[in-house]
Amino acid sequence: MSRNIGIASMVWAAGILLSRLVGLVREAVIGRTLGAGAEADLYFAAFILPDWLNYLLAGGVLSIVFIPIFQRHLTAGDEDAAWRAFSVVGSFALVLLGVGTLGLYAGLPWLVEWVVPGLDAPAQARLAGLVTILLPAQIFHVLGGLLSATLQARDRHALPAAAPVVYALSIVVGGLVGQGPEGFCWGVLVGSVLGPFGLPLVGALRLGMRARFVFAPRDADFRTYLWRSLPVMLGFSVVALDDLVVKRYASLVGSGAIARLTYARTLMKVPMGVFGMAAGLAAYPTVVRMVAGGEPLRAYATLMRATRAMLVLAFCAAAGLMVAGAEVAEVIWGTSRFDPAATAEIGLYCAILCLGLWAWSAQLLVTRGFYATGNTWLPTLLGTVVLGAALPVYGFLGTRHGGVGLAAASSLAISAYVAVLALWLRRTLEVPRSVPGIAWTTIRLAMAAGVGVSLGRWLDGLLGAWPALPRGGVAGGLAALLTLGVASLLRVEEVSVVTNRIRRKR
Repeated sequence: MSRNIGIASMVWAAGILLSRLVGLVREAVIGRTLGAGAEADLYFAAFILPDWLNYLLAGGVLSIVFIPIFQRHLTAGDEDAAWRAFSVVGSFALVLLGVGTLGLYAGLPWLVEWVVPGLDAPAQARLAGLVTILLPAQIFHVLGGLLSATLQARDRHALPAAAPVVYALSIVVGGLVGQGPEGFCWGVLVGSVLGPFGLPLVGALRLGMRARFVFAPRDADFRTYLWRSLPVMLGFSVVALDDLVVKRYASLVGSGAIARLTYARTLMKVPMGVFGMAAGLAAYPTVVRMVAGGEPLRAYATLMRATRAMLVLAFCAAAGLMVAGAEVAEVIWGTSRFDPAATAEIGLYCAILCLGLWAWSAQLLVTRGFYATGNTWLPTLLGTVVLGAALPVYGFLGTRHGGVGLAAASSLAISAYVAVLALWLRRTLEVPRSVPGIAWTTIRLAMAAGVGVSLGRWLDGLLGAWPALPRGGVAGGLAALLTLGVASLLRVEEVSVVTNRIRRKR
């Protein structure tokens, strides 16, 4: 089992790392084309409503919810039943996507005014046009997620892992061929067809896909899917809506605030995706099998080992970005459309967002402990409660401190959510106190990162005359290495696990 997780982790890590690198190229093209002002604000704000549609249809957890259903039939040797389950769930998703897309089109003028109240009327009209282009893309994202689930249930990870790369490249091409935000939006639509939908479709066809339109609301597999995905559809979790809330309040801060916070979040998401997403996607099918086999404590221990190892990497990456965020921004987006004040602001936002990087990465694994047992309600309910409590914090800090306050509110909200989630998972699985979780490891890694960031910033100040790339590489690299070294001195066992894996890859 551990060997399968290791192989799958490498496949996903390679795919996600490549997609993040291509994503940085995409962001570089976007930034160097649109800058960090009103044009970029429009482009990034255009994703709020399409992403919300994806969220309402549980697109983000579709694979997670469907894998156990599909895998159960495969384990029983009934492939026909597995593909019938796919057809029933896919047919329902297609109908709901059509209704939801048409509904958003009908209410677009009012919805745009509500989600980004800080834009004037001409900007909101142009934003509505961008949303019109982007909305159909969610159909292909959601259906592609369902197709990816059929591949992951068979431990076929290569094509799903490659899909984000094709998607990001399509956006780059769209932006280069087209003009302004519109060109990038057309790239998103084409990329969603070719990548998230097209590649998994090819893989599913190779496996003998037997899909057809079957609308059967009383089907047992459909009811299981609906029951497990319904809380995500009805809930308003901090994980899903944090970005929407930040962008809404940022539209009131001033021109460029949405763009600069989004650029900062992009930098933070690179290590989050590579470490957290790869580990979560790779470990989930194995954890599902352990739970199904009546071994919940073994499943918990496996999940926590993966989480603790991922946290080592997440804290090292956070330390590096907290020191070198501004330099990284300057290297990626240049100085022609970004003045020093803009890159410094992006670096500051990135540093504050990185205070929650550990939590963004950890939630990708901890939630899978609930999903493996078929419990999708509790994580969403907890996330909804945390978001409800945090909304006044977003408003207060955003009003008082602008982008800095919104970045801080985001980190506080996600950290609180993961702390509550981790405690509740232990309670749900009735884990004895002798079985380690992530709390003590997180505390020690935070202390180590504090040392790394302090010394890294000191060195960054000494190298002030150096160009951005070497200055950021040296100062940020020192911060990351010091974090790893101090964590080892504090006896974080997973440091040796991570370093041994790195040595073996060499």
